[in-house]
Amino acid sequence: MVEPSSEHIVSSYEDELKELARLISEMGGLVEQAVTNSVNGLVRMDDELARGVVKSDQEVDDMQRRIDDLAVSMIARRQPMASDLRQIISTIHVATDLERIGDMAKNIGRRTIEIGDRQMSAQLYSGLKHMSELALRQIDRALDVFNARDEIGAVEVCRRDDELDSLYMSLFREFLTYMMEDPRNISDCTHLLFCAKNLERAGDHATNIAEAAYYLKTGKSLVLESDSMGTVG
Repeated sequence: MVEPSSEHIVSSYEDELKELARLISEMGGLVEQAVTNSVNGLVRMDDELARGVVKSDQEVDDMQRRIDDLAVSMIARRQPMASDLRQIISTIHVATDLERIGDMAKNIGRRTIEIGDRQMSAQLYSGLKHMSELALRQIDRALDVFNARDEIGAVEVCRRDDELDSLYMSLFREFLTYMMEDPRNISDCTHLLFCAKNLERAGDHATNIAEAAYYLKTGKSLVLESDSMGTVG
């Protein structure tokens, strides 16, 4: 029996690492589209679009399992060390965060279906639409810094999460005011508050992805200035 050459083994291993990166990019694209469609479905009261988001979540879940299976297989067969091991472990974590973001989009889709064809004031949607734009920017940027191993960009993504948190609190107060002024708004505003919370959580998962990028590059955990500054290993 002819033993495979070491060059062939290395090439195959590199191909598997590239495949992991490709799958993460593909999964990221699916999740970003899901978030976009979920908010568009909500704003337009498009029941069909919302149902499509709920249905497409299965594809995101399947993608996560595919990534996990490949990553675990690589660890078992290749016994990677140092940076390669960090890459594989970080990819598993990022896939999990992307799956959770997909769940957030699915939850918004379900809320839209539950609201049905009831007409709500366009003013109630304006802040939510802006919040979705911030969340999508965070997700997109987090995926970019992960793919580029950009530790400086990772810090920037984490720091910008405060902007999304502040907007959520602003919307919370705004919706609460609407509910107090007119009890007929309670049901609709409650649905929208849950949607806003899902977007805020999606931003948190984007931060997790950025932290994974920082760890992948440096081998250290990211600690922001507000958390005592610096990094810890």
